[in-house]
Amino acid sequence: MMPSVFSRRQSIAQLLKTVLAASMGTLLSGAAKAQVDKLTITGLSEARLRTFEEMIRPYVQNQELKKEGVSLSLPMLADNGHMVPLSLKIDSPMTEAEHITHVYLISQRNPVPLMAKFVLGPWSGRADLSTRVRLSGNQSVIALARRSDGNFIYDTQEVVVTEAACVDNG
Repeated sequence: MMPSVFSRRQSIAQLLKTVLAASMGTLLSGAAKAQVDKLTITGLSEARLRTFEEMIRPYVQNQELKKEGVSLSLPMLADNGHMVPLSLKIDSPMTEAEHITHVYLISQRNPVPLMAKFVLGPWSGRADLSTRVRLSGNQSVIALARRSDGNFIYDTQEVVVTEAACVDNG
């Protein structure tokens, strides 16, 4: 039986693979490896439809929530999910005593539900926004606005997307 002969390039590549495998094993011990595996499985690759409650719970907590005062505008049919135009108008005097502090744009299906967060205040003058968002397929989009008193108002709209974005988790 003839011993296998490696070229210099193959030997260096094998050495690098061995060193890299050993260093990763040292850097990522048991619990850390499990966390990395869990992130890979359930993190950005999770693009399922969420319920309304799942979408708003991290922001609203136990505050009052009303469907009023917010006008969300998206096309009913978006040909391309990479650049869907979105505009938003919120009825608020935007005074020091009463104003909108935060606006959250939340996606029902995107791998990362929070598409955008805007910080507003009396200095904004008015609570009108216009942007473009990426959408991963047919879904509901929620515009959630936090008032200066801590309560929330919202609007929601369904969008049909013919060519989904976010499939590359980017």
